[in-house]
Amino acid sequence: MSFNKLAKPNKPLLRWEKIQLLIFDCDGVLTDGRIIYDSAGNESKNFDAHDGMGFNLLRQTEIKTAVITGRNSPVLQRRCDDLKIDHVFQGIQNKLAKANELLEELGLGFDSVLFMGDDWNDLPVMFKAAVSVCPADAMEGVKALSDLVTKHPGGRGAVRECIEMVLNGKGIYEQALLKYLSQIS
Repeated sequence: MSFNKLAKPNKPLLRWEKIQLLIFDCDGVLTDGRIIYDSAGNESKNFDAHDGMGFNLLRQTEIKTAVITGRNSPVLQRRCDDLKIDHVFQGIQNKLAKANELLEELGLGFDSVLFMGDDWNDLPVMFKAAVSVCPADAMEGVKALSDLVTKHPGGRGAVRECIEMVLNGKGIYEQALLKYLSQIS
């Protein structure tokens, strides 16, 4: 498949120090993309504990977090509550409009946003964000149009890798880690 008609926007060099908000898609990013129903119709999803530790580190900083996803899922809400994600928006068909609303509420611009997605419906926000990231197993076209592609697949450490990229890029990884370790020692 050719993606010649989709143009990756021209963005300035990565400016990690400006990143103040990380926005994540859910299915295929926070999860491995599978949606499992049992015989009673209950939904389950697979999340990665390593990604959870990434959020623990991120909470040691002033960086805010959000999830914008197209589906509604009580399982996702529970995971986001566990991770203390600042803003969770489910059942959103127009992710760009919701991101704009959130940025207006927070008084931020897209130059302070990293967005991580894995499929076509994520591209409008990815194109506007200062940094766009996708997991290793994202759709090929999305990988071709992203600023960065993680080594890990979605739901299996990709989010942790992304968070560590941000913390390292901002030069605050060690500070966040030491702060976290001091809380559990």
